[in-house]
Amino acid sequence: MDVKAIREMFPILDQEVNGHPLVYLDSSATSQTPLPVIEALDKYYKEDNSNVHRGVHTLGTRATDQYEGAREKVRKFINAASEKEVIFTRGSTTSINYVAYGYARKILQPGDEIVITPMEHHSNIIPWQQAAKATGATLKYIPLQEDGTIALEDVKATVTEQTKIVAVTHASNVLGTINPIKEIAKIAHDHGAVLLVDGAQAVPHMKVDMTDLDCDFYAFSGHKMCGPTEIGVLYGKQELLEQMEPVEFGGEMIDFVDLYDSTWKELPWKFEAGTPIIAGAIGLGAAIDFLEDVGMDNIFAHDKKLAAYALEKLKSIDGISIYGPEERGALVTFNIEDVHPHDVATVLDMEGIAIRAGHHCAQPLMKWLNVTATARASFYLYNTEEEIDALAKGLLKAKEYFGNVFK
Repeated sequence: MDVKAIREMFPILDQEVNGHPLVYLDSSATSQTPLPVIEALDKYYKEDNSNVHRGVHTLGTRATDQYEGAREKVRKFINAASEKEVIFTRGSTTSINYVAYGYARKILQPGDEIVITPMEHHSNIIPWQQAAKATGATLKYIPLQEDGTIALEDVKATVTEQTKIVAVTHASNVLGTINPIKEIAKIAHDHGAVLLVDGAQAVPHMKVDMTDLDCDFYAFSGHKMCGPTEIGVLYGKQELLEQMEPVEFGGEMIDFVDLYDSTWKELPWKFEAGTPIIAGAIGLGAAIDFLEDVGMDNIFAHDKKLAAYALEKLKSIDGISIYGPEERGALVTFNIEDVHPHDVATVLDMEGIAIRAGHHCAQPLMKWLNVTATARASFYLYNTEEEIDALAKGLLKAKEYFGNVFK
């Protein structure tokens, strides 16, 4: 993988921040956008800007072809069985909420169980809290191992015949843990439950195959995989999407409207009320083309190599605590002893290095780690080992600035 050539496709990286070359290590929050995606968005707005599905004029036809063409790109990218199983949403949060409202509240009853983990992002906790409160179901948690992984024995012990929904992240946005989704799916299905997977941190970095994983719902976001903001995907098995109720109502998702009742369009448009996220979908399609040109296996290997290198570099610095397992996704979460992570991030920013600091929308996990916040450096296909060297150098400066003594 030619990282130098890849970096040239990201114009935002060619700048200085506070007098230093930008080192962008916050891709888990939002990845940067390559020229092919920028150009696809520019072309749409310059040449094809029109609403979709509704008109027979040329611009409307071109826009519709591109919008539905993007859906087919997504279908192939995740190996879904049908385009009917690909719903465009605003992002992972919206996708999970669709299932929590349109599916969970329809099927859950008092005594039923929803099973999740303490490592979840808030967007995969709060919707289930609300669903449990609304239906009388019980929310249960699979315990974590000491290194922040999940043991399948604990999954088997937590999921019961009363469990109706299991919701887990594919890859943790804090620990970097990559969960065994295929095995968890089998356990859920053996107990008659369905599995929803938050794939926001996985889809940008590895091949995902819906047929092989056999999960029932899968959510991910475009802006973490080189695409635009405000576009995401909900994958769902067709038979389950057919059972779900729409969450949003209005134009585009209807079949027939009478004065006192209405019927809905077939999948996938049943869940896409109003003017769709047209430009976002087209941009997501361009991002998928870009990622496939680079090769998802190449990206996974590159990211894994960077994560291992970063672990090695940070472990060599006294006074740094690192969270999560050895085998991990493309991030390292850490703290410097006696220094708040916001202060660490501020010092690094003065060196042109962008990291994330805070609770990362994972307050239950922070409590499990016995910290209030952490710093996180996350990597992607455009990052280099030299940038990790700059991170390590910046952390040494932060330690020195805050008066830590080196051994």
